[in-house]
Amino acid sequence: MQLDLNLLTVLDALLEEGSVGGAAQRLHLSSPAVSRTLGRLRAVTGDDILVRTGHSMAPTPYAVSVREEVHRLVRQAYEVLSPIRELDLAGLDRTFTVQCHDAVAVSLAPVLVGRIQERAPGVRLRVLAENPVDADDLRQGRVDLELGGGRPTLPEFRSEPLGEDRLVVAMRAGHPCAAGLDLASYAAHPHVVISRRGRLTAPVDDVLAAEGLRRRVVAAVATVSTALRIAARSDVLVTCTATLGRPLIEAFGLLAVPLPVESPAAVINCNWHQRFDSDPAHAWLREQVRTSVEEITGR
Repeated sequence: MQLDLNLLTVLDALLEEGSVGGAAQRLHLSSPAVSRTLGRLRAVTGDDILVRTGHSMAPTPYAVSVREEVHRLVRQAYEVLSPIRELDLAGLDRTFTVQCHDAVAVSLAPVLVGRIQERAPGVRLRVLAENPVDADDLRQGRVDLELGGGRPTLPEFRSEPLGEDRLVVAMRAGHPCAAGLDLASYAAHPHVVISRRGRLTAPVDDVLAAEGLRRRVVAAVATVSTALRIAARSDVLVTCTATLGRPLIEAFGLLAVPLPVESPAAVINCNWHQRFDSDPAHAWLREQVRTSVEEITGR
């Protein structure tokens, strides 16, 4: 049997008001419309629901027995269809997962964790490394936010640019190019490329090719920290982001000099699945990430 759940709304009003006219006024319907619905209720339940007693109407024993249950069901349905959008940060108990490469994690995590703990102490943050291959983590809900240079192309995903970070060249303090780095020296020295997929080229190679130059890449590694560790022990050059990479560059005691060629800045994107668009807690997390990145980059 197909059941019209709108019948519950009218039944609740009839039992609360005790009359067709009162229910109609409460529901902003006409009395004939409510009378027709009462007829349908009688047909469905096999009970009169309300019976006339002189100038008023009285509920039947069945109606009295289901009054509280009907009211509870209608109230629950209303709560389901009208969710509370106000966020109680003090009582928020939730674990969020953010995926990003290590330079973003090293720079962002201290600021982001501090902001979250100060405002919502019941929230826990998991910061995961990037996958070496594309995965379904956002779609499957295993990851709440992806932070990095890529942007999803499918319409089910959302993306917001958080800022840009210029590129620099990191090298050890005693490097032959420490006193100055020109384009020819940049191309002539060995390089370590940072690529989660192990690619041996990067956009800067297209810029060099336009100048008739080609650099010698000796290794591709998945993380900035690994690349900088190699640079600390050899004469390789590492091209990385200036602001997000600064904590690791300083930790390894390296120098950072400007890239000796015009190249687009690295874009920092925040990606998520559309299912979280209207989730107040997720929107709050995105705001905390956005504000933290602005604090780090000085936007």
